[in-house]
Amino acid sequence: MDQQASSRLRVFLADDHPVVLSGMKALLDGDPGLEVVGEANDGPNALRRATELKPDVAVLDLSMPGLNGIEVARKFLAACPECRVLVLTVHEDGAYLRQLLDLGVAGYVLKRSATEELIRGIHAVGSGGIYLDPAIAGRAIGRTAPHLHNGDEHNAVSELSTREIEVLRLAAIGHSNKTIAAKLQIGAKSVETYKARGMAKLGFHNRVEVVRFALSMGWLSDP
Repeated sequence: MDQQASSRLRVFLADDHPVVLSGMKALLDGDPGLEVVGEANDGPNALRRATELKPDVAVLDLSMPGLNGIEVARKFLAACPECRVLVLTVHEDGAYLRQLLDLGVAGYVLKRSATEELIRGIHAVGSGGIYLDPAIAGRAIGRTAPHLHNGDEHNAVSELSTREIEVLRLAAIGHSNKTIAAKLQIGAKSVETYKARGMAKLGFHNRVEVVRFALSMGWLSDP
């Protein structure tokens, strides 16, 4: 295998509309840095195939027969925590985005803007970052942290230890406790402790608040 092939991101696609699926494949085939390794057109097959293939990035439609995209994402990430998930959807309701962020989904792209945003989103989440469709990101989770205003975000960060910042940033991006522990070479229980301490200092109660804060701090722009 040549170096270019080995450096490609392996991508799995799932959508119940054949035209959308073929369109995504054609779009990805035009990018030399991406390789489509599998596809599915319903929820159960998407979960089974994606779990078998363990792609770098799984692109999942939210509305699939048999098992919806949210359930596929939840079960897939539980089985393959090292993999990344990007959802492709027509839903512009921020509630969907917040629910998926809490699950650990790293990318959210609207179907109406997929031609412009899908490739960018796949590369972003594949390199360890988070990608939210610009059309919904600000409206759905806000651009500033909860309870923090007028520059207080930076004051809050000064209260965090370096390790707490590292853990919260990786958690916001979507990494599991196990992955964070491996990256930072610390124990999983230590990860939980640093995360809990950091969230307590910031007054946060869930991952959506952490992601919102990380966006406002620019932590997610450079994976």
